[in-house]
Amino acid sequence: MSAAPELRRDLDFGRFGPRFLASAFFLIVLVGLGIAGYAQQCLHGDIVTGLRTIGQGGAVWGLYIVFDIFFVGLAFGGIAFMAIVRLFHLRELRPLSRMAQLLTLVALAMAGLCVVADLGRPLHGLMNFPRYARTMSPFFGTFTLVACTGSLATFVYLWLDGRADAAACAARGGRFAWLHRLWAFGWKGAPAERWRHRQSSFWLCIAILPLLVIAYSTLGFVFGIQAGRPGWFGALQAPGFLVLAAISSIGTLVVIAALARSTLRLETEIRTQVFYWLGNALCILALVYLYLLVVEILTANYAAAEADTRVARAILAGPYAPVFWTMIAAFVLPMLILFAQFLRRRASIAWTVGCALVLNAATILKRFLIVVPSQTHGSLLPYPDGSYRITWVELSAIGGLLALGTLCYLVFVKFFPIVPLDVAHIERPARAERERGVRKIVRISFFYATLLAGIVLATVGFLLCARVGNDPWQDPPVRFSPVIFVTGMLLVFYSAAVYELWPPARSGPIHAAD
Repeated sequence: MSAAPELRRDLDFGRFGPRFLASAFFLIVLVGLGIAGYAQQCLHGDIVTGLRTIGQGGAVWGLYIVFDIFFVGLAFGGIAFMAIVRLFHLRELRPLSRMAQLLTLVALAMAGLCVVADLGRPLHGLMNFPRYARTMSPFFGTFTLVACTGSLATFVYLWLDGRADAAACAARGGRFAWLHRLWAFGWKGAPAERWRHRQSSFWLCIAILPLLVIAYSTLGFVFGIQAGRPGWFGALQAPGFLVLAAISSIGTLVVIAALARSTLRLETEIRTQVFYWLGNALCILALVYLYLLVVEILTANYAAAEADTRVARAILAGPYAPVFWTMIAAFVLPMLILFAQFLRRRASIAWTVGCALVLNAATILKRFLIVVPSQTHGSLLPYPDGSYRITWVELSAIGGLLALGTLCYLVFVKFFPIVPLDVAHIERPARAERERGVRKIVRISFFYATLLAGIVLATVGFLLCARVGNDPWQDPPVRFSPVIFVTGMLLVFYSAAVYELWPPARSGPIHAAD
């Protein structure tokens, strides 16, 4: 068992200096502007936005849905990054794992708020979805698996992964010691306890990765299976969404890591080599997406139906051409710069951050081109072509959401380490130190009972939402069937916490852990 590391000097909990206060004030002002803009939408309706009816010159989905996809992509990539780092023991990238976990939680909250802003009657939608959601709709997977299950799984992992650091922070004392003790939840640092955490985190990641691929693919299916909407219907939407999500999330992590490295004095923990490998990943992902984009363009312009070709021409040489070619440049130029860094075998943090920002802008532009043109130029009925113009109401609401997410990050850094305190390898405890007897039997029994209960509830809830035994147009036999499904998924992931925490560990020294 490794010795407990000393807390870093940058951990200055509870002290809010002028720089933090100025940043927080600026972000709060932006949040206030976003609330003011959305208040105008609530008072006067969607007429104050650029959203209009399809077939009457407009689009019903606009900037809100563009950023909903963007935020969900950040969430998917964040938790996938965390899981891959844990499963493959990528120790060089371990300092970014907690940043990725927090990015997932914040991004999922922002994605949900984007959907609320897009709904004309948000309270009506929020009240009816838990009652009547149906598995035949891709939105079922988007909300239950992506928004609810993804956030619950990430929260459980963040909680368990941070217990050791919380115990070390609690031992240090301070005004947030009570919160750290609550988070630590009896962590003692015993060898068997550390080994249980290693096992629970491993299997939790094993469960998370395939679920996330399935869940985020459903967001692509929201567009890809709509045969009546040219420009959306296609087999490449789901894999394209996954690649865009990876680019967005890794690019955002590059920016967050660079800011944390410079402002929190984390040069030792976050090395330059981290940016080299992340830059290589961005370069490869950008190349892959450019390939998918070329395939999509050739298919739409060579042998597609007339309506699909009309959408493609509106993007390539029509009213959306400036956005399209700007997006292409924003993909190609950073990819070339990052490839040059790969050939030189060393990275410039400033250049990598710049490329990450440009690639993130490119993914937003691409999502705009996915969402909007098919509504304004993709009608199969003899409707005139339309247009969509973003208004200050939508911009202020999205700006407020971005500011709110950034503010959440700043607040988190002020009461908990954003980089894990200990990245040491956890060895298997000696046989004499392993848990035996009644305690082990109780632990395993509670774990399997929780896991089985979760599987049963999730299965029952899914079947009820699928209207098994009923006609597909009828309501579920049991109201709040989606809630039953989500509760079951919560218990499945919470079983990892049961395995690690129950029964509580015997008294012993407090140590930080992997």
